[in-house]
Amino acid sequence: MSEENGYVHLETDELGISTITFFHPQSNSLPSFLLNKLAQTIKDAGLDNKTKVIKLQSGGNRTFCAGASFDELQSIENIDEGIAFFSGFAKVINAARKCPKLIIGRVQGKAVGGGVGMASAVDYCFATKYASVKLSELAIGIGPFVVGPAVQRKVGLSAMSTLAIDATSWYSAEWAKEKGLYASIYDTTEEMDEAVQKLCCKLALSHESATLKLKKIFWEGTENWDNLLTERAKISGELILSSYSKDAIKKIKGK
Repeated sequence: MSEENGYVHLETDELGISTITFFHPQSNSLPSFLLNKLAQTIKDAGLDNKTKVIKLQSGGNRTFCAGASFDELQSIENIDEGIAFFSGFAKVINAARKCPKLIIGRVQGKAVGGGVGMASAVDYCFATKYASVKLSELAIGIGPFVVGPAVQRKVGLSAMSTLAIDATSWYSAEWAKEKGLYASIYDTTEEMDEAVQKLCCKLALSHESATLKLKKIFWEGTENWDNLLTERAKISGELILSSYSKDAIKKIKGK
């Protein structure tokens, strides 16, 4: 498939900083093939001895990730297709969770739905002041079932439920920082990138056994997520087949 339809790139520098970049021309929304490739790339980087720390970012300047591909959501015709699609986000979150290397997130712009889930699944997240967040799933007749555990783990049940219930409102990057999703926010992408690079360089020189053990502690209590997120994918896979969801997606795409 042509990279014009989206890509996932992995580059590792001499320090062992592995940068994973994903991109899709529709505001970095993610179809199945990109979700699967992203999950596999995270897994591969984690198993590479040359990798000391991982930086996860998206291409472009305006949007970090617009979540699920509406084109693919609209094309889902049966429960198996629905489960397969939503399992893609589960694979990415679980790949990040089980990755033996620390993952640093770089969020340059808005994050929607699955994009919020991805920002929640990294171990430390930088953002710009433009990186507002929204869990829009309820507005299309489903819910943030797959990404919900990752978001809740990061910001708590109260903040996650606020995002999930008020599904059409944007919440500012400052709000997301106050809730713990972002560790730091910056006025410009350049300032953020400087801070990201500085931390990644420090982590690349850290004791690998120490960072591995630290990551395991961070993710304690999530050992059941392989099964949990699969079950959540089934819920979304069923709901996306409803006439409500089909009509809601059609209206949004028609705007």
